[in-house]
Order: sequence, then structure tokens, then C-alpha cells
Amino acid sequence: MMSTINVAVLGFGTVGQGVCEAIETHQERLEEILGKEVKVRGILIKDATKERNIDPSIVVTTDFQDILNIPDLDVIFEAIVGEEPSHTYLSEAIRNGIHIITANKAMFAKYGPDLLTKAKAHDVSVGFEATTAGGIPVIGSIRQLLKVNEISSIQGILNGTSNFILSQMRKKGISFEFALKQSQEKGYAEADPTSDIEGYDAFYKLLILSQTAFGRQPEWKEIRRKGISHLTPEWLQAAESFRLRFKHIGSLIRDGSGRIKGEVAPILVHDTHPFYGVEDVENAISLKGSLVGRVTLLGPGAGKFPTGSAMVEDFLSLIEGKYTDTSDSIIGAGDSQNEEKCRQWVLRIHEHEDYQSWISLFTLKDRIQLGRYLYIFVEGKNDDIESFLQTHEQIQAVSILNEISLENEAKKGFVVS
Repeated sequence: MMSTINVAVLGFGTVGQGVCEAIETHQERLEEILGKEVKVRGILIKDATKERNIDPSIVVTTDFQDILNIPDLDVIFEAIVGEEPSHTYLSEAIRNGIHIITANKAMFAKYGPDLLTKAKAHDVSVGFEATTAGGIPVIGSIRQLLKVNEISSIQGILNGTSNFILSQMRKKGISFEFALKQSQEKGYAEADPTSDIEGYDAFYKLLILSQTAFGRQPEWKEIRRKGISHLTPEWLQAAESFRLRFKHIGSLIRDGSGRIKGEVAPILVHDTHPFYGVEDVENAISLKGSLVGRVTLLGPGAGKFPTGSAMVEDFLSLIEGKYTDTSDSIIGAGDSQNEEKCRQWVLRIHEHEDYQSWISLFTLKDRIQLGRYLYIFVEGKNDDIESFLQTHEQIQAVSILNEISLENEAKKGFVVS
């Protein structure tokens, strides 16, 4: 029996460094659990001229073949940005009988099913916990729930950058552009923030969650994706006056026929919703199981150590043999009638009166009727309400996450209808 477990890391950016540091600082714990030492034997880098503080005993290379040539290599941690060459590298690793763990959400959303099929054929495992929600163990939770429960819906604040921007806009009354600049200065957003603020990052994560929970993905073109760049601090603060907050949420619902519906969009949540207090770069995911009801997970969504932690925890599960039949799903069609019947609140003006007086006196639950949208009036407060309603130029319509009764009446769950 080997006295060590040999691993390699592809990419030595923030995530790759987090993996190496996690292994180094928690070596005693890893040995205690596994009974073996975990050794980083190789690191694949992109720029050979850049100085790095890496142990000289570790193979550092720009050639992936050098990684494959490492004797008795057991596991590869992949932390490269982009679909390629990641997919090609991991496919080659699987063909060589090497287990893989990835944090690459864009690649895995597209090629995950292919990698899982190849892994099953070559009797190796695939860990992908770190692709979704950073340090929150949502993939493991889904796998655990699938032993008995059927999952019918998933909702999540899946992108820490967009959540940080919305939090800052609401709390400080600053513009979207200024909040984005702050997030870039803090290292939350990239120089090109499109993936975060336009919902692509959350979109990829949603596809991975669907693959895990339902064994398949919805049609990509059928998933509505909307970003947050159109929102203003006035809208966010107006919503706050009604005990509502904008959150950029990804949602999946599987209907009674087995069809999966997905969406990524800014949604309003009430102050009774568990997502209401999720602020700044935190992520949150809520799952509904057929037996357990609603389970909500909160935690750090990104960063060196949360993502590194997710990859190392994935590694432990993989080595302990917890990943079996990873390309299959035992879930059936299930019953989602409650979700289909879920209501959305509508706020309407029933009396034409001065807007400023109206908004200060308004009580949300006293003045709603069932319907499709909440209408937030954010400008022109001194205008005549009649003409204001006729122009519709300053009205933002947003659907709200609504509460429905669950099996456990002590708690409330929420879905997007």
C-alpha cells in the first residue's frame, strides 16, 4: 500500500494557491483521516518567467505531459480559467486513470456530462464541489439528499460579486458603476466583470446544480438570464421601504412532467425570506426535498480559502470512496404542483394620492392584490399619480420570491413561480 497520495495542481492562481496552502496547513488532519501523507508532486503554470515561492521538490512546468509523467499520480486538482485546455487536460487525465477535481464552472457546465461519462468508463471519480458556491458544500448536500429525497426546486444567490454590488448600492445609495468599481478594487470582480454582473457565472453554476440534482440540464436557450446593471440605488431603497430586497437569484424548478425550468435574474425577497439577510460576497442556496422540506445553506461564495477548502473536502470524499455513480441520477419526476401554484405578490395603487404621502403610509400586506409583479415607483414623486401611471416611464416591475407552506409548518419555504 502506498504511504503517500500523490496529487498535482493545474493552475497556480488564487484557487490553485489556496489548494496548495490548504494541503500544507492541514497535513496532520489529512493524515489523521486518510492514514497517508498527501504530497503535491506537480504544478502546471502558464508563465514560466514569473517568480513563485514553490518547494523545489515539486515539478513546476508549462507542459501538461510533464504532469502526466509524474509516477503514481493519483489526483489532479484543476483550477484553470476557461473551457480549454481544461477539458482536454482532464479528459487525458481520466484516460490515464487519474481522479480529477475541478473548480472550473464554465468548463464543467459545458463538458461535465462528458467528463462524468468518461470517468465512469475508466473507473475514476470526478469532484466538482468547488464549481458552485465556493465554500458551501451544496454538491455534497445534494448527493446526500438524493439517497432518499427527490429534489423538486433549487434557488440560490450564486455570485458573490453581484450580491456585493447590490448590497453596497442599497446600503450606501451609490450607483451601480461606483459599486462595481469598489468590488474591483477589493478583488471581487475581474477587470472584465461581464460574467458576474450579467449572470453568466450564476448561469453556469445553475447548469451544474441541475446536472447534479436532476441528472440532466435544461435547454440552455430556454434559461432566462438577466444581469443587474440596469438597477438603480433608488429602486433598491424603494424596495427596502416595503421590507423587500433585490437579490440576483438563480432558480431551478422541475415540473410534474419532469421538465426543468431555469432562470437567473434580479428578484425581490421579503424580509421573512432566508436570502433577505445574505449580504456582500456571501452565497446562499435553498433546496427543497420531498422528505426533508426546505434546506438552506449559507456561506462564503468565493476566494482562495473557501474554494480551496471545497476542493480539498472534495478530495477527501473522493479518496474515501463516497463518489460512486457520479454520472447517474436516481431522481424521478416528482410532484411540483405546489411550485406551479405558487403566488406572486402584486403591489398596486388603489387610491390616487400624493406619492410621497402614499409611500410613507403604505403597509405592504394591507395594500396588495394577487397578480404578477410588484411595481416600484422610483422617480417623479411630485408628479400627478394619474399621469405618472399613464406614462409608465419610471416604473420597474419585478417578481417577488413568495412564501408557501411546507410539510414543516414551523418554517416557510420560497420559490419563484
